[in-house]
Amino acid sequence: MPQRIRKLIGTVLLLLLVVFWALSAMAFAQGRVTELGWFLQMICYTLLGAFWIVPAGLLIRWMERPDRKV
Repeated sequence: MPQRIRKLIGTVLLLLLVVFWALSAMAFAQGRVTELGWFLQMICYTLLGAFWIVPAGLLIRWMERPDRKV
């Protein structure tokens, strides 16, 4: 698959990931995290805000992979 097509697909997937992750994190935080103490809330919000970087990084690495030589 050419890099140009991978970048198009990856961009769409990144946008979907961010929207899905934000909605999921908000739903989780609204239901469970509000019952915790302030310190655990801070940890949960930090983790929920940072963990989307892992799948995004893997997706970006896939997008930036060079084309195969034929």
